[in-house]
Formats: sequence, structure tokens, C-alpha cells
Amino acid sequence: MEAVPVRARAYVACVVLAALVCLLPLPGVRTPWWAVLLLAALYAGCERVARSRFVGISHPAGTFYPVLLAGAFLLPAPAAALVAVPGALLSHVEQRPVALRRVWRAAQLVLGVWAAARVHWALGGRDAVVAGDMPYALGPAGAAVLAFCLVLALLDGGILAMAERVPVRRAWRGLVPRSLAPIAVHGLAGLMMAVLWRSPYGPVAALLVLLPMCVSWWAFAQYHRERAAHQATIRALVQAVDIKDGYTRGHSERVGQASMMIARELGMDDERVEVLRFAGILHDVGKLGVPTRLLRKDGPLTPEERRVIELHPEYGHEMVRGIGFLGEARAAVLHHHERLDGTGYPYGLMGSQIPESARVVAVADAFDAMTSTRSYSRARPVPVALAELKRCSGSHFDPVMVAALVEAVGRSGWRPAVTADDVRPPRVPPPGAPLSSRPGAHR
Repeated sequence: MEAVPVRARAYVACVVLAALVCLLPLPGVRTPWWAVLLLAALYAGCERVARSRFVGISHPAGTFYPVLLAGAFLLPAPAAALVAVPGALLSHVEQRPVALRRVWRAAQLVLGVWAAARVHWALGGRDAVVAGDMPYALGPAGAAVLAFCLVLALLDGGILAMAERVPVRRAWRGLVPRSLAPIAVHGLAGLMMAVLWRSPYGPVAALLVLLPMCVSWWAFAQYHRERAAHQATIRALVQAVDIKDGYTRGHSERVGQASMMIARELGMDDERVEVLRFAGILHDVGKLGVPTRLLRKDGPLTPEERRVIELHPEYGHEMVRGIGFLGEARAAVLHHHERLDGTGYPYGLMGSQIPESARVVAVADAFDAMTSTRSYSRARPVPVALAELKRCSGSHFDPVMVAALVEAVGRSGWRPAVTADDVRPPRVPPPGAPLSSRPGAHR
């Protein structure tokens, strides 16, 4: 079982307690239990299929939220909140601890649906649904969907801050804008379900609303299967590089991690953070085109050998330029050895001519090279490596990226790794040698 911080467990316990308080009035509320059971069974069955190993893809915005929101539009708040419980507790969970994640999900949805139902009831939305007055019903339904989205975002931000130590000022950043649009679409589908449920055609007609949602989910699943295939290709390329250049095994993954830390510190959105992670992972893929004897050479490189190795960014760019979803990661692969002063390669770009993604990866690459023990260089302590990056910022590296890494490492720490199986005495560069001439700078 993965370790969960005590404060995160306490946070989950508080959320569960709040959810139980929302459900307490159930015995005294006049509830159409047949409707609760039908909606709960429908939600549980759909979520079980959507999150199963057989399907393999689950929608991050909640594939069958329309069922929950329809319950919020049709039922008293405690009864509507109860609809989410069986589906959340029975859903497939891949990450551990499974039980804690299921209980957390159930409590989160209970609070979200309860808030949506309360807002909808307070604004007279239930009367509009019963009467089938669609224009008027849109206002209360919209407010209920907003309440649902805000509660989920608030709770998600809290668990990020507690469990993953994300800074509070960043924990909630972007959560509402990213989720509001898809949840609004689900809310409209839920409203249509509720209106049809109350119509002469009954629940059977209401269930037909789920058909287009299922088609939408299927399209989403196909997109993510294709993306998963691309990621599998990336992993295969990185593994090939690690096998060929055993001295730097694991380097690509760590550069991806450091690039992601820098991007998050700079406040980039999640999609761009992911692209920069890919950029860090793939930055050395061009080494597949470099002779193995040069990558594993223990002694100093000759000028001719160095020129051959300096071709690896161009080789790498050729390899990844056909992978469309990588976006600006391709530019990072090509330009991660450029320097601000124009003395880098392959094109000698200067300052802002160097793509931002490449400037991020350049700092991450140099940092991991200095803090990892290899057969030809001994790892430096993290403070020494950061000091070296600061010394070379403005000439070799972008000071903004260096400052972001220093801040991120200071807050989250960094665990340098031994990347060579056989650690031999390192080649020590002469005192005061520039970073570019130190071991690991071009390998």
C-alpha cells in the first residue's frame, strides 16, 4: 500500500464526515426509493463498465455525471447524494490504497451532488422540471451545475495540497475552468433526463439521453488509446537509448521530471507541463544515431568525435517530428544544447531565439547530469549543482528557468540517482572549467 500522509488521511476523514452529515436526514425525507435505486444502479453499472480493465479508459471529467445531476434535479438533496455512493464504492481503482480512494471518491460526489440539489431546489428548479418548463429550468440547472463543479474543484484542490504537497496557491489553479465546460454539457444532458423522466414517457425515455453520452465517451476512449500507443512508442525509444548508453540509464526520465518541476513552477497549464515532460524524456533520443563506442568512451573525446555526438539533437528531431501530439517538445529535442550567448549547437541560437521549451530542458538536463553518478563523473551535491547553474545563468542557461528549478528543488527536494552499474574513478575536470566542458554536458 502506498504511503498516504497523515494530514491527507485526516482531510479525507473530514470530507467523509461531512458527506455522512449530508446523508443523515434520509430517514425523515419523503423519498421515491425506486427512483433512487434505479439511478444508483444505472450509475454504478455504467461507471463499472467505463472504468473496467476491459475498457481500459476512464473519463477524467466523469463519464456518467448526467445520471448524478439528473438525480439532483429530481430528488431531495440527501436522496440525490445517495445515488453516487454505490457506483463510487464499487468502481475499479488501479492505484493504491484502493479502499481509501473509493471512500474519498464517494464522499466527494456525495457533497457535490448534495450541493447541486440544494441549489437547484432553492432556486425553484424542481417545479420547472416537473412542469417541463425548459427555458425557466435552465437557470436553476446552470446554478446547480456550477455548485457541483465548484465543490468538486474545491475538494480536489484540497487533496492535492494535502496528499501531494502541492503549494496551496497552485492547488486550485485551473481546476474550475478545465472542468466547467464538460460538466456543463453533462448538466444539460442530466436536465434533459430529468425533464423526460417527469414526462408521460417516463424513465425509459430519460435513459435514451445517455446514448449520445456513450458515443462521446467511446470517441474519447479511442483518442486516449491512440495517445497511449504514442506514449508506448516514446517509452520504447527511451529504453533503446538507455540500453545503448548504459552510463546514463534513467537520465531521460529524471530530466523529464525536472522539466515538469520547472514548468509547474512557472505556472504553465497541465497540458503544457505534460508536453515538457515528454520533451525532457525524449531530449537524448538522437543518441540512437550516434556510434555506441563514442557514447561509452571513457577517455576524452577528440574534436571529430565531439562533432559526431553534437549531431544527436538533429537526429532526435528527425525521429520525433512525425509525432503530432508532442508539439513544442520537438523543438526542445532539437535545441536543448543551445546557449543564451550563442555558443551552443546545432545552430548557435541566442537568447529568445531559443524556444522556451528548449531552455527548460537545457537546465533540467545539466542539473541531472551534475547530480547523477556515472562511470565518468562523480555526482555533485544538489546545492553545488544549483550553484553551478546559477553561475552559468545568463550565459549558458536562462536565469528564469534556473530560478524556477532552484525554487522547486528547495520546496520538493531532489533524489539524485546512480545511473551506471559499474562506477569507476571519475574523470575530474580542471578547476574553473566551464560547464560545457565538464563530463556529462554533451552525453
